[in-house]
Amino acid sequence: MFVGYVRVSKNDGTQTLSPQIDAMWDAGVESNRIYEDLASGRKDDRPGLNACLKALQPGNTLVVWKLDRLGRDLKHLVKTLGSVDVSPIR
Repeated sequence: MFVGYVRVSKNDGTQTLSPQIDAMWDAGVESNRIYEDLASGRKDDRPGLNACLKALQPGNTLVVWKLDRLGRDLKHLVKTLGSVDVSPIR
């Protein structure tokens, strides 16, 4: 099962979730499995991401539009993914 996460940094109307959500649908992620945030990547407290990571089950695939949606830099990305039990795609 695919689980998707989308995020935009600005909520002033200059960024929208639409392109990311469309990409999730194209990848086969069901609407009820897409988690979203309107928050800066610098914030560690992102309710949508927290819910998304909790929803992941063994065998699920996390789908993101770009890796920068999960973390602001490589260190933050590794820390974020280190908080869940993940295995590589084979």
